[in-house]
Amino acid sequence: MTSSWIVSGTQVGDLFVRDGVFVDSEPADAQRIDATGLIALPGLVDLHTHLREPGREDAETVETGSRAAALGGYTAVCAMANTDPVADTAGVVEQVWRLGKDAGLVDVQPIGAVTVGLAGERLAELGAMATSAADVRVFSDDGHCVHDPVLMRRALEYVKAFDGVIAQHAEEPRLTAGAQMNEGDTSARLGLAGWPAVAEEAIIARDVLLAGHVNSRLHICHVSTAGSVELIRWAKSKGWRVTAEVTPHHLLLTDELVGSYDPVFKVNPPLRTEADVLALREGLRDGTIDIVATDHAPHTVEDKECEWAYARPGMVGLETALSIVVEAMAGTDDIWGRVTDWMSVTPARIAGLSQQGQGLRPGAPANLTLFDPSLTWTPGPSELMSRSHNTPYAGRELSGRVVATFLRGEPTVLDGKAQK
Repeated sequence: MTSSWIVSGTQVGDLFVRDGVFVDSEPADAQRIDATGLIALPGLVDLHTHLREPGREDAETVETGSRAAALGGYTAVCAMANTDPVADTAGVVEQVWRLGKDAGLVDVQPIGAVTVGLAGERLAELGAMATSAADVRVFSDDGHCVHDPVLMRRALEYVKAFDGVIAQHAEEPRLTAGAQMNEGDTSARLGLAGWPAVAEEAIIARDVLLAGHVNSRLHICHVSTAGSVELIRWAKSKGWRVTAEVTPHHLLLTDELVGSYDPVFKVNPPLRTEADVLALREGLRDGTIDIVATDHAPHTVEDKECEWAYARPGMVGLETALSIVVEAMAGTDDIWGRVTDWMSVTPARIAGLSQQGQGLRPGAPANLTLFDPSLTWTPGPSELMSRSHNTPYAGRELSGRVVATFLRGEPTVLDGKAQK
């Protein structure tokens, strides 16, 4: 039975929920939440999450990742395809989709692989995944770049039939062979092999041209350099169908942190320079970069807490994303309206999720996040519900925290605690 709620005292006024949607009048026999001082946002949507299941359930499962997402204010996540087996068939994407349904904490929308086994040699079953129960619309080999230009062109052309989008991990592999961190002054000082900005920018330049040539949708994952922002800005000026994302950690952290040799700061693409960070923030503010996506990448202790060269790249981020974005983008005009666009409305539109990102208006699905900007907290193993705890923010006091999340009118988080 669907419950009714009155959420009173938010900055947008009282909110009323009945039968899973927002309504314009108080429902009878409703439970009440006093949200005075809280920020009400449409449920957040993450276009870039690694849930690891099937195959690496020791690092994360669909259920544990969904719980972490709910605690971070998310009502939908898009699960990347680099699982084991790879999500390159209708069977695997339907498996992930059903696991999400069973968990019931967020909408789990699988992303299909572009190529079989992420090998970059031949296209995966894009059409079969699109017509499956999972209704896949986003395809990505994330973790690997679709580096063959002919294959990339074919993928872009193929997904036009069902308004799909190719989400590219932009990394020219021959320019990053053996790379351990951003190429620059810090890598030279530390003696670590560098991951040059041009390796990302060369692929983005190629792919925006391809997307413009075939008039198809291209999404650039985890943009990390100032040059990439300029290329995307140029592509958009041409009217090409290009969107882009930035991660919370690329908005806040720099490559100087690698000097600690703490593998928690090892990510792909790597942390960049302060100049890159400032360019990414400006790109997000001026609309060149469309959304913030977490690239939540859980890893076990064995895979992460080891010598830098052997550590897997990636960090968890679902539970801390909103706090980090608010900190990084402080001073932005209409910050909560912009956060709504960056982390709910636009990612839902890119992914084609009709039940998400619809705002807080009467008639919209009652997906709701309540954020208390007055709270402070320190992430750590006891605070995070992800199965893995490779967060760069352990011991760092963060400002503001999600205290409640509703998925179609049902609370998944109340008083800061998961309800399942």
